[in-house]
Amino acid sequence: MEIKIRAYHPADEESCRAIWNEVVEKTDSFPQMEPLEKGEADRFFQSMSYTGVAEDEKGEILGLYILHPNNVGRCGHIANTSYAVKSSLRGGHIGEKLVLHSLTEGKKRGFRILQFNAVVADNIHALHLYDRLGFTRLGTVPGGFLKHDGTYEDIILFYHLL
Repeated sequence: MEIKIRAYHPADEESCRAIWNEVVEKTDSFPQMEPLEKGEADRFFQSMSYTGVAEDEKGEILGLYILHPNNVGRCGHIANTSYAVKSSLRGGHIGEKLVLHSLTEGKKRGFRILQFNAVVADNIHALHLYDRLGFTRLGTVPGGFLKHDGTYEDIILFYHLL
């Protein structure tokens, strides 16, 4: 399958919202607790420094990422991203392509560092991917993520120089 990553367009809202909300509703990796509503999703995706959309050769949207500053002012050169892939396609290296694209796009947009604030410790696929792609682990926040069952899981912080 050929995958192209391009910039988000308002016409992508419904497909991107469905993929994003699927991750939110799974409750195991995104900090958001509420799904995005129609209209709200378009404003959210357009408010980012960049929203990248992965699509196949037929134009079907497979996943997306958001890129934005992690902080302001003197720390505004540090970016943060979140990635979402359609659940039926996970394991097909779409996430890896999104991460690699975000590294390039972040640098192109003047960011110097990409930092992940909250990679859930039991998200072993993400941990392996970030390790393999050369991200550096900064440390662990014990019990930093509230799971759907009311328990807490550790989160791991990562960074990558751009």
